[in-house]
This record gives sequence, structure tokens and C-alpha cells, in this order.
Amino acid sequence: QVHLVESGGGSVQSGRSLRLSCADSGVIATRSCMGWFRQAPGKEREAVASIDREGQTTYADFVKGRFTISVDKTKNTLHLQMDKLEPGDTATYFCAASYTCWLPSLNIREYTYWGQGTQVTVSS
Repeated sequence: QVHLVESGGGSVQSGRSLRLSCADSGVIATRSCMGWFRQAPGKEREAVASIDREGQTTYADFVKGRFTISVDKTKNTLHLQMDKLEPGDTATYFCAASYTCWLPSLNIREYTYWGQGTQVTVSS
């Protein structure tokens, strides 16, 4: 059983930064991929970034150059460094784990285990 817990959300002004963390109850290095997703009110959940066990990464076009996904294998923790935040980034952010992806994946169907989410609010 995989248990994921996100933290680090909050309310910030446009242009500022936040760092999200996702603590994995198991050995994060055994996951094929880890990912960050987000869901704004009234919208579908969308992919933000993914990292595979080799450290390869992929990002949604709307966050390239602003967000960085990383894994700390010593602490079994996934991170998302978010810089230059915009009001459009306001959403609940979820981390997720996959055992099936071969490369970093933004396909939500690849992910089986999900955290409860952490809220990020960006004001202008």
C-alpha cells in the first residue's frame, strides 16, 4: 500500500515561489514514475510534471521554465519547486505514483496512488 502526503501549499502573491513536498510511505525509488497534478475549481485535473526512476523529467507546457520536479531518495520525498507563480496556478496540487510508466508521463491514467492534495492560491 502506497500512502502519499503532500505539504507546502499556501497563499502567495504573483511572482513569488512555493515548494511542495510529497512524502512517500514506502521506497520512492521503486516507483516507475512520480507526478504532480493540479485541479482548479470547476476544471478537470491536469498534469503538471513527472519524473521517472532514472531522473528524467517532463513538464506541461504551461509550467516549463517556472517549475522543477525532483526526488530526494534519501527521504522518500517528491518535490515541486514553483517559481514565478501566476494567478492561473491557483489550484489544489496532488502528487501521484505509478508502477506502469516506462518514461516520465503526463498521462493521468498511468497513476494509481494519489495524495489528498495541498492548496495553492496565487493572488495578483
